[in-house]
Amino acid sequence: MSGGGLTHLDAAGAARMVDVSSKDTTTRTATATGRITMSASAATAIRDGAVTKGDVLAVARIAGIMAAKKTSDLIPLCHPLPIAGVTLDLALDDNGVTATATVRTTHQTGVEMEALTAVSVTLLTVYDMAKALDRGMLIDGIRLLAKSGGRSGDWTAE
Repeated sequence: MSGGGLTHLDAAGAARMVDVSSKDTTTRTATATGRITMSASAATAIRDGAVTKGDVLAVARIAGIMAAKKTSDLIPLCHPLPIAGVTLDLALDDNGVTATATVRTTHQTGVEMEALTAVSVTLLTVYDMAKALDRGMLIDGIRLLAKSGGRSGDWTAE
């Protein structure tokens, strides 16, 4: 909210779900990213398909897409939204995986939480599938990169 107020609290300070019924229905998009850093041997095992639990990146991508669709079940005051599309890109390198999710809808509220949830669950799934190879993996850098649509317009991270 541009005015600096907390939209999920009513005048008495009680939690509430924001009423978006007066907002225009527009196309809204959000992109988020995050990274899991791991040992070179764990990254190599993922690249070579040598993780005993299966294809880590394929499972993580599906988990992230499913998570985007279930965000309102996980985040208490988040609106359930008709998700039009989820793109989840995974870039594997010598010491980790970077996940970037883009979520789209045509609705009265944005999909920032859905993109952030998709990235978070994707990276947690990579951890779960590869933890036998490296329990010290680090998940970090989860953040919104951009959003478009709605009353507040477009925004891009610096």
